[in-house]
Amino acid sequence: MVSIDTFRKTALSFEGTEEKPHFDRVAFKVVGQRIFATIKENDHTANMKISINDQAIYCSFNPKTVYAVPNEFGLQGWTTFELENLPFELVSDALLTAYNDVIISTNKSKFNR
Repeated sequence: MVSIDTFRKTALSFEGTEEKPHFDRVAFKVVGQRIFATIKENDHTANMKISINDQAIYCSFNPKTVYAVPNEFGLQGWTTFELENLPFELVSDALLTAYNDVIISTNKSKFNR
């Protein structure tokens, strides 16, 4: 089980990460870049933006507790993680994956100018 507090501390431990309100959620983003994760405290879920390939891998852990967001965002890699039912190692690995995707895409855009 991963608590909201543990999720928040882990997300904020990544360099350059800030926390901002995002509709009915709290978002975590790299300063000046895009959101890589959100949490919804009242239902104890997190959504993370990962690649479609990574989404398939994480969802294979248990499709009842890790699944694509059920709309067009899910088709873009946004994935829901039910924090109460998952080990910390899986959630922290997914968070790092989502964070690194932002960092990598930022660096690619700097070099493609």
